[in-house]
Formats: sequence, C-alpha cells, structure tokens
Amino acid sequence: MDWLYSDSDPLWETLAGCLLIFFAVIAITRVVGLRSFAKFTTFDFAFTVAVGSIISATLTSSTSIAQGSVAIAGLLLLTAIIAFLQRKSDVFKSAISNAPLLLMDGEEVLEDNLTAARVSYDQLMAKLREANVISFSQVKYVVLESTGDISVLHTAEKQTDEVEDRILAGVRKKP
Repeated sequence: MDWLYSDSDPLWETLAGCLLIFFAVIAITRVVGLRSFAKFTTFDFAFTVAVGSIISATLTSSTSIAQGSVAIAGLLLLTAIIAFLQRKSDVFKSAISNAPLLLMDGEEVLEDNLTAARVSYDQLMAKLREANVISFSQVKYVVLESTGDISVLHTAEKQTDEVEDRILAGVRKKP
C-alpha cells in the first residue's frame, strides 16, 4: 500500500520544493528570454514543466500517488495565488511576467530592442512577410508580446505595387 500513501512521505517538504522549483524556473526563463518558449508566458512554462516533472516522478520512481497529488495540488494553489497577486499588484506582475517590447516603430527597426529580445533581423522580416506586409511604409508597430510571439500592426494604406527588396532579404527563390 506504500504506492498509494506512506507515513514517510515528505509532504510538507514536497510543497516547499514546489515553491522553490516554480520560482527557479520562472527566474531562469526570464534570463533565457521569451523566444525560447513562444506562446507561453514564463508563468505558463514554469507550471507546465513543474507538473510534467511531478507526474514523471510519480510514475517512474518511489514517489507515492499521495505525494505526487499533494505536489500538483500545491502547484495549482500556488498558480491561483500568483494569478491573484498579478491582477492586484503591478509590481508583482512585472516581476513575474515580461512586458511586451516594441521591435519596430513605423518604418524604423529598433536594433537595440531586437538585440535585447534575441530576435534576429531575419526573424523580423519573416514576421512581416507572414503579416503580408509588402512595404515598410505599411508598418505601424511590431511588438514582441509577453508570450514570445511577434505581432505586426500594419495598414494597407500607402500600399505600393511592388514588395520592397529588404522585406524579401534572405528569401530563396529556388530550393
């Protein structure tokens, strides 16, 4: 019956470990950068990794179902508390989540922001093509979102008949 619950299960230590690992993953993700985990906020990524790790440990080691369940419950409670604190405190929100970053302001490519965000010029051009931008004059703003995705805000006004060469820089015409 030890696989279900054991008196020796370190349940409180498991909860403390959840807290420490969760914040360690958030801190590491903030340092590595958003582009590493596109479509995830650092908060989402930390939770997903932690739950996956707990499930793996529960299924493949001597960790009991009770200990794994307490760990997952602890993480769920922690995420509810953090979500509440993010809604109530801008300081806490900025400590946990990355703010969106402007990559282009109109036709101007903000090189320093690209470097800080670890986004290459080629990746930026790919996003412009994806958004069907054919001229820099169409671009209003390009934003690196808090999820790591890149949003292109553009208009069809000032549209030209030809695609500017720099939009297609690095794009092969033949395989």
